[in-house]
Amino acid sequence: MSYQVLARKWRPRNFAEVVGQQHVLKPLFNALQTGRLHHAWLLTGTRGVGKTTIARILAKSLNCEQGITAEPCGQCGACTAIDQGRFVDLLEIDAASRTKVEDTRELLDNVQYAPTQGRFKVYLIDEVHMLSRHSFNALLKTLEEPPEHVKFLLATTDPQKLPITVLSRCLQFNLKALSRDEIAQHLMQVLGAENISFEEPAIQALARAAQGSMRDALSLTDQAIAQGDHAVTVHGVQQMLGSVPSYQLISLMQNVLSGDAETMLQTLEQVAGQVPDLSGLLPELQNLIHQMALYKAVPETAHATGLEPAGQHLAQQLPAELLQVFYDILVQGRRDLNYASDVRSGVEMTLLRLMAFRPEYLEVVEAPPEMVTKVKPVTAKTPPPSALSTPMDQSAEPEANITEPEFEPEPEYDSNDRLEDEFEPDYQAEPDETPQSQQSVTEQPEQEQPEQSPQHDLQALLATRSALAQKKNREVNPPTADTTQSAINAEKSAETQPVNELQKQVEAATPPSEQQAQESPEASNTPVELPEIDAQITDSTQRAAEIDRWSAMIDALDLHGLTRQLARNSVLQKEHDQYVLMVRKNWAYLLNDGAVITIKEAMAEQFDMILRDILVGDAEAATPVEIQQRINNHRMNVAQQTLAQDPIAQQLENEFGAQLKADSVKPD
Repeated sequence: MSYQVLARKWRPRNFAEVVGQQHVLKPLFNALQTGRLHHAWLLTGTRGVGKTTIARILAKSLNCEQGITAEPCGQCGACTAIDQGRFVDLLEIDAASRTKVEDTRELLDNVQYAPTQGRFKVYLIDEVHMLSRHSFNALLKTLEEPPEHVKFLLATTDPQKLPITVLSRCLQFNLKALSRDEIAQHLMQVLGAENISFEEPAIQALARAAQGSMRDALSLTDQAIAQGDHAVTVHGVQQMLGSVPSYQLISLMQNVLSGDAETMLQTLEQVAGQVPDLSGLLPELQNLIHQMALYKAVPETAHATGLEPAGQHLAQQLPAELLQVFYDILVQGRRDLNYASDVRSGVEMTLLRLMAFRPEYLEVVEAPPEMVTKVKPVTAKTPPPSALSTPMDQSAEPEANITEPEFEPEPEYDSNDRLEDEFEPDYQAEPDETPQSQQSVTEQPEQEQPEQSPQHDLQALLATRSALAQKKNREVNPPTADTTQSAINAEKSAETQPVNELQKQVEAATPPSEQQAQESPEASNTPVELPEIDAQITDSTQRAAEIDRWSAMIDALDLHGLTRQLARNSVLQKEHDQYVLMVRKNWAYLLNDGAVITIKEAMAEQFDMILRDILVGDAEAATPVEIQQRINNHRMNVAQQTLAQDPIAQQLENEFGAQLKADSVKPD
């Protein structure tokens, strides 16, 4: 017997074998069971989703010798003849090749005659939207009032081209594109029955390439079997589809994220030698970013989307916002290919654009070797359970082995931001509880502040900070003649201040290690009282550097970016003749060798101080960020009290019932 392609061999012969489309099968099933049969059905949907197949099953249900039923026997003469395509009372008409009105009139001349063999004469018109306007007009009267022995089954991929007069005379059923899971399960069932070994990632790739069409999926499977010599393998499917191996996609993304343009171009050269069309790389990268974004939001989707462990490892290290930016760049890059001088240059520019938008602080760790996917072929001796054994809406979801990340997601920062704008007061009221993964720079937990010495000890540091601020034109208010002159005088005063005196001031501000309070870790999540800080805050205080030495030193050190962020979330402590920075645990992820070296060199150059190390832990003293938050809260309270006591505001409240919105108040 000659070979029969899978799409024809495995065409469903009853409603129970149809994959998906339960929303269409249910009303048809009920209509056949109750005998409420319409004279015209219209099946719409994209290619390969089962329009013609369902129409043929419906024809069998109407003409089965066992009676009109939703479950045709498949054994009688009528059912067998319909399956073999030789049933004389089933007239299948290809409207694409018979568009003339003469063809339609010839067809309708035989409508009046009774069926020869079956119960009904069934007209199955495929691609009905291809009929001409005159053909539709000739069909209208018969379609509205056909003889009792005639049923019309119409199928189309473009219902919008049908006249409204035709649509109003039919029951319309819209078939939807099949999901990847439905296609993959059916393919595994077919290959198991055909005794053909397969690899599950290859099946997922075929299901994705089918784009919701079961016929396309089975045709691609036929080609994959020939490509893999009676086996469906990942390598064979990738060669057949011209797709890029997943390990190369992940390697390319790692090159982009690490900023290694040379290695990225080398990887791109390897990909170009494997795929027939390099423009297909961008959709592959787009699909990878989509899988990673889904995994980032819902880790349980890793199995359903086919994201490999190496991709999961990479997704855990990337902020969700960055994945959205990368996805948008790839979409725009695909549009720009039409305007590029050639495909290669368009792809290269898109990859370089991805690299340009990566955060500089991001450090990507490559996946360990054990995370590389080991593809194991599935033999046909143990085929997976049939997707048709139970209704699709009741099938069990596939389980996914997901390793949850042991660290909290990292907030994203712009590496070009110098972060001096963090000194701007945050006028939000202090919350009782703040999630650690979403805390801003000025919303860190507060610790008790050690005793501070009087304000006049800070004159030299404040003068240095003021001078640097004047040079960078970073003052909040425009400088006046008086403030400019005072800054010049303070700068001259700072030039005569010995460096040893600055060291003594820092030593005095650093509490001994034995005086640190033994607080529980839970206390860091609850705001604590800072009486020493509150005592120094006045209504004119705006910045932490005005009352805190370490904050003023940070300004003098002229640190930038994330290094400055690290310093502002730490406490300076003295141990013997050296100093140690204690960084809050919430900000430990900013700690790296580059930041340590930068802060050490800056302190040695500016103050001739030796910073022994930067450690992670709890300290009794408050960080500059925590002090700034305290100042912001004080200024907010003062502003709200001032408005509450304002006569005009009180008059508005008394006469008009006005209410003051607390979140709209901003101090001067």
